[in-house]
Amino acid sequence: MKPGWVVVENLVQDRLGHATFGLVTALSALTLVVAALSDLGLTPYTVQRVAAEPSFLAETFPTLLPLRGALNFVALAAMLLIGWGLGYRGPELLLLGAVGAALLLAQYGQFLRGTLQAHQKFNTDAVLSVVEKFLLLGAVLVLLPLGITLPRYVGARLGAAAFTTVLTYGLMTRFFGRIRYHWQGPVARTALRASLPFAFMTLLYGVNERIDMVMLERLASPTEAGYYAGAYRWVDAVMMYAWTVLPLFFARFASVPRDAGAQRELLRFGQRIVSLPLLFVVAFILFCGEVVFWQFKHSSPAEVARMTLCLKILFVNVLVHAFFAIYSTLLTSTTHERAVSWLVALSIALNIGLNLIFLPKFGAIAASIDTLVCAAAVSVGYLVLVARRTAVGIPTGLLARLLLAFGLLCGAWFGLQYALHLSWWLEAGIMAVVFGLIVLGTGLIQRSEIAQLKPGAGIKG
Repeated sequence: MKPGWVVVENLVQDRLGHATFGLVTALSALTLVVAALSDLGLTPYTVQRVAAEPSFLAETFPTLLPLRGALNFVALAAMLLIGWGLGYRGPELLLLGAVGAALLLAQYGQFLRGTLQAHQKFNTDAVLSVVEKFLLLGAVLVLLPLGITLPRYVGARLGAAAFTTVLTYGLMTRFFGRIRYHWQGPVARTALRASLPFAFMTLLYGVNERIDMVMLERLASPTEAGYYAGAYRWVDAVMMYAWTVLPLFFARFASVPRDAGAQRELLRFGQRIVSLPLLFVVAFILFCGEVVFWQFKHSSPAEVARMTLCLKILFVNVLVHAFFAIYSTLLTSTTHERAVSWLVALSIALNIGLNLIFLPKFGAIAASIDTLVCAAAVSVGYLVLVARRTAVGIPTGLLARLLLAFGLLCGAWFGLQYALHLSWWLEAGIMAVVFGLIVLGTGLIQRSEIAQLKPGAGIKG
């Protein structure tokens, strides 16, 4: 679903124009930051409690449902107030309200889905998790030949979110019966106090990921925000791989909290699993990045070139995550989450400071560089924390071999482009084979490990 949605969003941006789409994306980013108020950590808290205590659904959920709904209205009012403070007026405020309402409905649906997750109904939850995007994807594909406009696009988002939320509520009542609202003040206060740590982490990471887009649209222009959005959506799509794999290692690290040797082996294994695919993708973008913008038929070569430059800078940021994101997972899974939160907070402060200085003059390029600088700074912090607070140690030899493999890949790719002028797909195919040989040659993957994957070979350990 994610790759299809990226392609469709590119088409929408091409039809609406960079300035219009940049405004919508900035408003969406603002709503994502403020929407932390609408949940306050209640969703993860509810999943945790319902899974542990079957009676929680009947005793406490009747209070949490109206509480969560009331918080939606508080968050929507806060969005509009903050939007007014940032200088949005008239139609822009109405647009912010519609975009915010769609997001709040989607988040309320996620809150309801928490009951399904807690009762191990993962198949139903998985289907519901893509229903909204599937409906919106279909609506946009219908609107494209008819002529997509800003009101139609935002209306489609709002309609898809509303339908998915109603569907989720209906399924919840079918599985667990109709839940009658019953307000109990002490129950609500207890739930809010218990959920605030979750809320803090959500707010912190939301601000860290989305503040660039809002500041870029306000300090530079909606057009610059559109360029950045066009590049960043590919980063978001590629990083879904890491954000899917890393939680698996979070659980594995947490299962051996006092076994440094086991954590060390997991780190070495996880480092390769996370890094190697991303190294190849980063190299592809650095040498062939312009091909991902093939949908932008209404953009000038200069506009595509600017998005491509942003994309390449942002993918160096992906390279940093490829090397160091797993160290954050190790730390947060072994009771060092507070230190990681402080690192993220410092990154936010640094990012805001750099943005205030450079965005007005350099726009999307500055936003891309600022994101890279902050990712590098946080990654250094991860390494320092791992070295000082854990007995795992930094696998410097492995990191050096990964860096060597990436350098050899880029060198070979440059030589291929210099010597031959091939189609990008043929070029990528050749370099995939070359990268496989590099990985084997540098010892990142042993031949014995490959042999274990053969049918009937068995797996040691």
